[in-house]
Amino acid sequence: MEVNDALIQQLATLARLEFNAGEREEIRHDLQRMITFVEKLSELDTANVKPMLFMTADTNILREDTVLPNISREEGLQNAPAHTAEYFSVPKVIKK
Repeated sequence: MEVNDALIQQLATLARLEFNAGEREEIRHDLQRMITFVEKLSELDTANVKPMLFMTADTNILREDTVLPNISREEGLQNAPAHTAEYFSVPKVIKK
């Protein structure tokens, strides 16, 4: 596949980017190298290779739940700019 100005412009439009002439030439070179690499991968025989669902064989690596010191509701609300006795008060964001 050949990388041309039309392809670079289409990608730039989709990504909402603007390139000058020097950047276009650098991008053309980088895209061509990527496409060449992917085309090289297509030469490999993958007929007997199972699809990989996960990157590692590790599953459910979780840390132990531990109770950590926490602050009281009053301490949490004391620096809030607006609050009730139990909750933070925030401006209404849903319009009817």
